Amino acid sequence: MLGLESLRMSFGPILESLIQSGQAIAIADHRLPDDPLVFVNAAFEKLTGYASDEILGRNCRFLLAPDADPATRALVRSALAEKRPVTVEIRNARKDGSTFWNRLHLTPLADASGETAFYLAAQNDVTYELARAQAEEELRAVHARLAEGKDLSPLARAVRGAVGAWEWDVQSGRLYADARFAELCSLNPVEAVAGLPTEAFFSSVHPEDHMRVRIAVAGILRGTEFLSKDYRLVAPNGSTRWVSAQGSAERDADENLIRFTGILADVTEQKRAEEKLRIAQKAGGIGTFEFMSGFGTVDVSEQFCQLLGLHPTDALPVRTINAVVHPGDPPLIGNQGDQLDGELGHREFRIIRPDNGEARFIARRGERQRDGHTSGHRFIGAIYDITSFKEVEDKLRVLSETLEAQVQERTKERDRVWNNSRDLLAVIDSAGVFRSANPAWRAVLGFEPQDLVGGNLLDRLDVADEVGRIAVRGIPVLGLTDIETRCLHRDGGLRWIVWNTSNEGDLVYVYGRDVTAEKARAEVLRQTEEQLRQSQKMEAVGQLTGGIAHDFNNMLTGIIGGIQMVRSRIAKGRTGEVEPIMDAVVASAQRAASLVHRLLAFSRRQPLDPQAVDASALVASMEDLLRRTLGEQIDLRVAADPATWSAWSDVNQLENAILNLAINARDAMPTIGTLTIATGNVRLNAADVAGHPGLKIGDYVEVSVSDTGEGMPPEVVAKAFDPFFTTKPIGQGTGLGLSMIYGFMQQTGGHVTIDSAIGRGTTIRLFLPRDLGATGTAATASSVSPVTAPRGSGESILVVEDDISVRLLMVEVLKELGYAVLTASASTSALPILAADGPIDLLISDIGLPGMDGRELAEQARRHRPNLKVLFVTGYAAKAAVRSDLLDPGMDLISKPFEIDAFGAKVRQMIQQ
Repeated sequence: MLGLESLRMSFGPILESLIQSGQAIAIADHRLPDDPLVFVNAAFEKLTGYASDEILGRNCRFLLAPDADPATRALVRSALAEKRPVTVEIRNARKDGSTFWNRLHLTPLADASGETAFYLAAQNDVTYELARAQAEEELRAVHARLAEGKDLSPLARAVRGAVGAWEWDVQSGRLYADARFAELCSLNPVEAVAGLPTEAFFSSVHPEDHMRVRIAVAGILRGTEFLSKDYRLVAPNGSTRWVSAQGSAERDADENLIRFTGILADVTEQKRAEEKLRIAQKAGGIGTFEFMSGFGTVDVSEQFCQLLGLHPTDALPVRTINAVVHPGDPPLIGNQGDQLDGELGHREFRIIRPDNGEARFIARRGERQRDGHTSGHRFIGAIYDITSFKEVEDKLRVLSETLEAQVQERTKERDRVWNNSRDLLAVIDSAGVFRSANPAWRAVLGFEPQDLVGGNLLDRLDVADEVGRIAVRGIPVLGLTDIETRCLHRDGGLRWIVWNTSNEGDLVYVYGRDVTAEKARAEVLRQTEEQLRQSQKMEAVGQLTGGIAHDFNNMLTGIIGGIQMVRSRIAKGRTGEVEPIMDAVVASAQRAASLVHRLLAFSRRQPLDPQAVDASALVASMEDLLRRTLGEQIDLRVAADPATWSAWSDVNQLENAILNLAINARDAMPTIGTLTIATGNVRLNAADVAGHPGLKIGDYVEVSVSDTGEGMPPEVVAKAFDPFFTTKPIGQGTGLGLSMIYGFMQQTGGHVTIDSAIGRGTTIRLFLPRDLGATGTAATASSVSPVTAPRGSGESILVVEDDISVRLLMVEVLKELGYAVLTASASTSALPILAADGPIDLLISDIGLPGMDGRELAEQARRHRPNLKVLFVTGYAAKAAVRSDLLDPGMDLISKPFEIDAFGAKVRQMIQQ
């Protein structure tokens, strides 16, 4: 709640002391409608039986008992209206329905402006105190009725019991008593009337009281005039009763004692009532006193003595009581009664307890009664400890002072922030109208703050900034968080402002920061970065094309020169010298084809045939080949885990990658070393894939190649995957090996990492996606041996190829193999042939045809010929990157350049399917 948050922000540690206080405390917020309670402590919850969540937010009137005095309620309302403190005693109800008398101290608390902000209510259960006061009042009334014209003391003490009489004859030594005396003392009534030895007077006295009764009687016999003593009598059955003996001595003219007479009254019930009252006073923390003007002593209760730190007794001298009062405070009991208040109203005193030196606060209440037998007055009252309440009052005073100081300081801080902030600050209403604005508007947008008041925030926005205007219109509902808008400067220019808002009721607090300079710097940075990227791009393209041109020029030199030499040899009739030259030409062409494949792998455009691969079996099957390739100086170790999952990859490309890595590792160990190839399972989590775009959380098959070579420094590792980057001598590497592997791994959804350092060798790890759907036997490696292409039997084949040379080559090869061949240079010319009724056993089409590509042509052809077999030929095609995404049943793929025999074998395989 708002009030409680205000209390916590303002009062801090002092509020914590109220929470821990044993005094029942509640605080109501006068600034909110109907003065709801915003704070109660645990003592308040215990007193009322309600939990805090059942109380907070409600007006405290729900705690009043149904029989609460209307006049008292009116008094409280009047005090609240006049914003003054008030103390009343009123009936309250607990949650369980029980009622109690509540002494309510209600105190208003003002804020820094002097306005009442809160009401503090301190509560005490005074039910026992008031019940005791009522009982004492009734007892005083009984005293007054019995005191008319007779000796007060014996009659008052005999009021609740039958009175027995005795006469002690001193000269005869006999005790004469009536039947009631005999009954009380467990004597024979006949014998008591006839006379008994005086010792009978003591026969039933309680052993603990026996001695003091004898001493009192002995005092009478020695000359004391009166006897007044309360003591206990024990009946034959062991029961005990309290009696009050009141007697006097009768003497002759010579002052010799003649007889000792008196009355004996049963005061058992009175004693029990006094004990109950004593217990109630102790439990309620109430001490009582009775003082007769003109006397120097005060009748007090045990709890009275306890509260003042005095030894328990029935009577105390006035000076002893007033000695505990703090110097400077008025006396608790006026000396001889001459300083007592007219009605002993509520007074507060500070005392210093004699028993422990502790300072306490004591409150006194009471009244004065005129004595019916003297001209003096009787003063009857009660005291109780209010130290905890005074401590709360003191804390609240400090709290109020602290609140005022904090409010003043925070007001100064707010003003400093408001006036000195470089950000735009303003308060607007729900319609966007300015209520106030800070001086920063002058510095940022050129407007005087006072000129903005009454205008609308929308008027300060660029009319062309529709997005910003929509956001500002939604402030009352949605607010703003880091919203950029274009605002108009007084000079007509534009400024970029980032807005944030905070809504409180009908008002909106607006915060705006000028980011125009930041936007300009960001635009300059963006342009610079774009220029840098373009420069780097052109540098990379230059390196790439330069490297390709260098390698292709070498290869073309061998091809062109070799063909020219063949022509020369044939022209001269030296045909026997042609074959070695043609072998060199073919080798150069194959090197060119290999380079193209590497370029496609690097560009992730190489056609792949992904399938389930048993990486462990593949590595094991390559062991013999690797040993022959690596040489005897390399210690090859294969650690293929048979429990490795199936991987999803292109088996031939994976085999080439492993071979390439093994050769690189061998070259890193020119003399001797150990090369280890291992497989295993790995599960990558979020931390593992962080920083590797395209790599997903999940299961992978790891293939690692490790060597014990010299290792690579960090700068070499950073460039290892760059195209045409190599550390090998000229002529021993193209620099495309690792970049080809990187492209292959990215294309299959895997990843490759390098772990290397000078002096500890290199480990390259391939992470292959786990195949989760494999049901058959995983592939290992291709083992197709070169074979002579089988011949056809006159089957009809349609060849669609836009390149004349390639089309001519395929037609001549197919005719040579015995096939009937139809040709087309584009899809548009192929469609009429396919739509005709002539037989076509196989469609051979380039994928990258102009206009309609080969895949689309196949789809059109199968509309007329659903079972038509299709063989795609590709050298480069973005749509042919992954084989399984391109091919339907009855389709296959062969990559350019291809061997003639391999081409013929593929054609025959397709026709015979």
